[in-house]
Amino acid sequence: MSTAMTSLPYAVAFGTCVFLYFVVYPVVVYFRDVNGLRRYPNMHPLSGISWVPFMILAHSGERSTYLSKLHQKYPVIRTGPNALSYGDLRAIKDIYGHNTPCTKDGQYVVGAGSHYHLADVVDKHDHARKRKTLSSAYALKNLEGWEHKVADKTYKLLKHLDSCCTAPLKRGETVKPEDVNVDFRKWANFFTLDAIADIGLSEKLGFLDRGHDRVTGRRTDGTTYECELRPALYQTARKQSLLIWNYEWYPFIDKISNLIPFYGRMGKLSKLWDGIPVELAHRRLQRYRAGEKLDDFFQALMEDKNGHPNNLEWGEIVAEISIMMNAGSATTAIAITNIIYQLIKNPEVLKKVTEEIDAAVEDDEGEDESGVIAYDKVKHLPYLRACLDESLRLFPPTPHGLPRETPADGTNILGDYIPGGVTVSMSALVAHRQESAFPQADKFIPERFLGEEGKALQPYFLSFSAGARGCIGRNISYLEQAVVVASLLRRYNFALSSPDWQLQRLETMNWILGDMPVKVWRRERKSASSE
Repeated sequence: MSTAMTSLPYAVAFGTCVFLYFVVYPVVVYFRDVNGLRRYPNMHPLSGISWVPFMILAHSGERSTYLSKLHQKYPVIRTGPNALSYGDLRAIKDIYGHNTPCTKDGQYVVGAGSHYHLADVVDKHDHARKRKTLSSAYALKNLEGWEHKVADKTYKLLKHLDSCCTAPLKRGETVKPEDVNVDFRKWANFFTLDAIADIGLSEKLGFLDRGHDRVTGRRTDGTTYECELRPALYQTARKQSLLIWNYEWYPFIDKISNLIPFYGRMGKLSKLWDGIPVELAHRRLQRYRAGEKLDDFFQALMEDKNGHPNNLEWGEIVAEISIMMNAGSATTAIAITNIIYQLIKNPEVLKKVTEEIDAAVEDDEGEDESGVIAYDKVKHLPYLRACLDESLRLFPPTPHGLPRETPADGTNILGDYIPGGVTVSMSALVAHRQESAFPQADKFIPERFLGEEGKALQPYFLSFSAGARGCIGRNISYLEQAVVVASLLRRYNFALSSPDWQLQRLETMNWILGDMPVKVWRRERKSASSE
């Protein structure tokens, strides 16, 4: 008997097993419906059986935008065999509130490295320990003490923009192509990376000085390499956002996908990113061991406020540095780019917020010779804050619905009992486009966040998530946004290449923004004393 004839039965048996496991078994599970999820409408006819439709949707780069449209009709949608997406704003408290019994789901487990960091740790007691260790570092009093680091990076951004200034744009004049000479998106990201590296590690990355983001990474064997930071960071997140949805199979899918060039390139960049926090932490550790007592986030990781060692494992320290460099730079860069874009697109709003900033600065008191405006001068400006919040609402930097898992004994969401072990989530983009709370939700209307009406919207504002797992770095983000945006608007005017130009966005977990080329020129302004 030939080898081919011998192997045929095994091939048939293998094919039958694959068919039974991947086709028949999911269908049986779907109809058994032990969790009672068939009562909810499917995102796709196959969503109750397979994660494939959601993975295909992820490849579109418009996952949350698509869900937002569906949620205009359905308050709850089944997005996968064991997952529900919510669009009713009342579900925020049930899923993310301080007293919710829900925990972070399996996505954070399979996406974690050797050690959990504050953003992906699942166990509530471990999270409380981490939060206690890090809360002093992120306290508002510390942040204002670190304002000089933000001011230094703002000055360097202004210095670059000064060198790119062109002649003022006259009324009715068309923007000349050669005057559109600054990719604002790129330089906003250089700003946030330089700022968080200084705040967190007293590290001078120098991206704003050099105009590029080449850094050193460190391999596990101690050797080093050079790479560009932003592509490594963003393609790591992109690959994960495309493939992670089937948690059971993700480790296998992640590895096997590298055989396909499209994913393989992202996989290589992911490995490059892994070594960057290791090298940054290594360099800072050398300074710590040399006796340097520096006022930064790393110091808070190593010691408590009384100088007692925290005795964290090295892997945990690296993990915290990794999420700090990631979340501490990417989301704020997206926010700063978005707010400048929205203000250019809405000149009446731009005029109003610029007048508020000018009035607050009062004849250059509160802005030094470099043009940097002090945080104390602008942190309580109501219209500036309303503009920041409205931009964060319209395009939240993290639109992805942060997944939570219901407790073993189940819980009630929107008054319905959801069994244990079910993934539930609400996208910030979905929440922010609900007309019930945000009329004309697709429009940029900062006035909605003013006064008591604005305060009433805060429970539905998910740009920094909500509850005990809300973003610990929100104060840093607001400080950076307020200082840099106020300083930019006080000093410059901006224009896009044409009035109908649109900023491109690709959704991963955050947005990956396309280039934002702008024309920039110095403002002509009158001082208050001369008016």
